[in-house]
Amino acid sequence: MLRGGARRKERVHAGADDRVGEDPLDAAQERRVRAVLALGGVPQTDLPDGVQQVRLRLLERAANGHEAPRDVSAWAAVVASNLAMDWHRAKRRQERLGERLASLREPAHPSGEETSLLSLAVARGLDELPGAQRQVVVLRFFADLPVRAIAEELGIPEGTVKSRLHTAVRALRERLHEDEVV
Repeated sequence: MLRGGARRKERVHAGADDRVGEDPLDAAQERRVRAVLALGGVPQTDLPDGVQQVRLRLLERAANGHEAPRDVSAWAAVVASNLAMDWHRAKRRQERLGERLASLREPAHPSGEETSLLSLAVARGLDELPGAQRQVVVLRFFADLPVRAIAEELGIPEGTVKSRLHTAVRALRERLHEDEVV
């Protein structure tokens, strides 16, 4: 007779065998992860590794017997955001604005001069924000997560998320006025 932990491991391994070859991220979730990584400053060349790290963490979570996240897409966006922050710490901001803009630019849709200037100013402003503020801005406005989901995923109060967003948006607005973009 198996004890509770052994039964759980048996179910996890049996379930894992049933899902062999199944990708834990669908195409839309992968695009979202790529966008969060790119907006977080990870260079285009490192995006595939970042997506794989998110997949690996989701698979490790399942292999360790944890339940799947309620919202895999939101969970993956938060993990991607954390990976982007880790990348910044590890690289000590070696990659600069030029690479960030190159990774965000879509070659099929060239943008106008005004849009380019605004994108440049926003990217510079994001680059100057502290990591915690940049993280909530990216999750809220680029990953389109609600404040409640951000708070739950980061393990911080909703008020803290709102405060960080307010401070970050004010700083970005000031930056855009300084650069005379808006």
